[in-house]
Amino acid sequence: MQPDIQISDDPAGTAAELLAEVTGQLCITGGSTPRAAYERIAELRADGIWFTDERCVPPDHEHSNFRMANEALLERAGGATVHRMKGELGPAEGAAEYEREYELAGEPVFDLILLGLGPDAHTCSLFPGAEALGERERPVVGVETPGMAPLVPRISLTLPVVNGSGRIVFLVTGGDKAGAVARAFASSPDPSAPASLVDGEVTVLLDEAAARRL
Repeated sequence: MQPDIQISDDPAGTAAELLAEVTGQLCITGGSTPRAAYERIAELRADGIWFTDERCVPPDHEHSNFRMANEALLERAGGATVHRMKGELGPAEGAAEYEREYELAGEPVFDLILLGLGPDAHTCSLFPGAEALGERERPVVGVETPGMAPLVPRISLTLPVVNGSGRIVFLVTGGDKAGAVARAFASSPDPSAPASLVDGEVTVLLDEAAARRL
């Protein structure tokens, strides 16, 4: 992977602009960093909205990626079809349900997928050294044991789906992510840094603090 790395004072603003341009299938992520981008989108024109991963909690739980995205963005999504991961079903059944929904939709290629980066260099809910990193057949997997808090099971897209997206955008801010950024984007692919396994048309949006070790 040779990503297009963009360093600015306002990476969330750039991410918001890219998301607002999508008119097809969009895949979004959770966490505090993308929330800042979601809140700045006046109108979302995507036809379909998917999720990269979800914690196995009810949709109104404080740890739910859907809850955050719904509050920050989805209420302004107009006529878009929202494909929620049903975390409340648990990792196995929830992954199977999302896999069925993805297949029934024709296994769409996402026009854009927005990814985050954990301090351990994980992305989606694909953690360092996890068996799920080697999955090549299923588009969605259950993750029984996450690599970091909150320590609840997860549902996650797999690397073939992520890497098959038309455009892949990482949004990463803060000095606590600087080491992970270096491992993910300035080193060779390594399962100990799952984000380094992402490949395709990759754009990395960083602030100065997150980029300081590149």
